[in-house]
Amino acid sequence: MSAMADPSPSSTDKSTTDSSLEMEVVRHAEIWNGIAVSDATLTRAARAAFAAVSPARRESCEATLVLTDDEETRALNRTWRGKNSSTNVLSFPAGEPAAAIPGEPRPLGDVVLAAETVLVEARDKSVSVADHVTHLVVHGMLHLLGFDHERDEDALAMETLETKVLAGLGIADPYAENARADAQEVSP
Repeated sequence: MSAMADPSPSSTDKSTTDSSLEMEVVRHAEIWNGIAVSDATLTRAARAAFAAVSPARRESCEATLVLTDDEETRALNRTWRGKNSSTNVLSFPAGEPAAAIPGEPRPLGDVVLAAETVLVEARDKSVSVADHVTHLVVHGMLHLLGFDHERDEDALAMETLETKVLAGLGIADPYAENARADAQEVSP
């Protein structure tokens, strides 16, 4: 568990699947209690992203998903990225551990979602909140796994992988031309 994790998570799924990813979902903001997205859906999205990467990256790992509000996300974005605004998703990679602990999963880091921004974006994009949240979890997990979208070719590779993972989860391509017409780009 990384520094972002709350000692009293709403749920912890420590079961091992083919993806060997342990997920912890932590709710920092009550607003998420009214959003119809289950911890199981969030965990499934994270594991799908994890399983989509090359086999060399599929060692046993753990990650935390922090569900918070715009206020906390603004503070994190200001502190860590120098941007005084909220954003939909932030990823905080754990970095490489000094030494692997035998039998323990490697920490990947934290993915943080801001409820109010997510709700506005889903409405503006005319997509379900569950589909949008799933997309953001996949996006954030890929950042933890080393993907980025700083250069055009990297953005295309990441978008292609996101689209593939989302299709496997039954979610339409968020980057399709009709989806881009009025959509804002997903923030890193």
